Amino acid sequence: MMKIVTFAVPCYNSSAYMKKCIETLLPGGEDVEIILINDGSSDDTGKIADEYASQYPGLVKAIHQENGGHGEGVNTGLKNASGMYYKVVDSDDWLDAPGMLKVIETLKQLINSGKNPDMMICNYVYEHAEDNTRHIVNYTNVLPENRIFTWEEVGSFKPSQYLLMHSVIYNTELLRKSGMVLPKHTFYVDNIFVFQPLPYVKTLYYMDIDLYRYFIGRSDQSVNEQVMIKRIDQQYRVTRIMIDSFSQLKLPDKKLDQYMLNYLSVMMAISSVLSVISGLKENLEKKAELWSYLKSKDEKLYIRLRYHLLGRISNLPGRAGRKLTVYLYRLLRRKYKFN
Repeated sequence: MMKIVTFAVPCYNSSAYMKKCIETLLPGGEDVEIILINDGSSDDTGKIADEYASQYPGLVKAIHQENGGHGEGVNTGLKNASGMYYKVVDSDDWLDAPGMLKVIETLKQLINSGKNPDMMICNYVYEHAEDNTRHIVNYTNVLPENRIFTWEEVGSFKPSQYLLMHSVIYNTELLRKSGMVLPKHTFYVDNIFVFQPLPYVKTLYYMDIDLYRYFIGRSDQSVNEQVMIKRIDQQYRVTRIMIDSFSQLKLPDKKLDQYMLNYLSVMMAISSVLSVISGLKENLEKKAELWSYLKSKDEKLYIRLRYHLLGRISNLPGRAGRKLTVYLYRLLRRKYKFN
């Protein structure tokens, strides 16, 4: 039987919470494939994965590999996926099961009609552990609902509305065609996942369903600000890869070009602001090196990003300018609760 969606769940020392994630995927039944990638865990993650694979043959697969990081887990899932669509679910997150069934049914209807889109988009929900609050990110003001559309019909995304790994379901063959391979032992590669394949996406479909539940608030989480500063080299590595994939592209879709430009401007700003917040001379030097790299790679793109609003804010001169940069960043962080 044809699988509609492959859910790839990269797991590293996830034994304390992965069962909750898996249990929300199981209601998909024969229409789904769940691939649990044990990424060299030292706890019971591998054992739990094997137990689910044994209990649900034909539905759950367990793959064990040497530790390669989250990106390698995504790569492994894609290599082994048999579903027509591919969705990554982090092991500490979960899906809304009733919403998932609605999405699967819609994809089945689209596939049967021969009009299956390159990308399915749904809402995601920030589940904040520290204050037990929720924040829903939807696209009702940006995207047409419940029909296939193209980039020409897309509206303007707010800073809080960019497509994340949580909101997208890609056509599996499109991902493979794009040639995307995420780097090993690198955090923040989800940005590459939702950026690099976009020029291959011609048709989209949006459902106003709060599908993905994004748990946020653990002190060791990769999006914790202090953790991000410690891993700033990885942030720069990811941003450079995104620069490489976008530089000198001549996209026929102006709205896609503008969307990708804005997304890259966010990545440049985050890298730059984290360097400023750290207060370390070496990180400020890395910030300058990143902008120099961009200029050497594609001067026209450098100009577009340097004089973009975020580019100007993240490069305010002098100590007073850096203080203002951090102040504006804090305001945005409080408003959008992004980490």
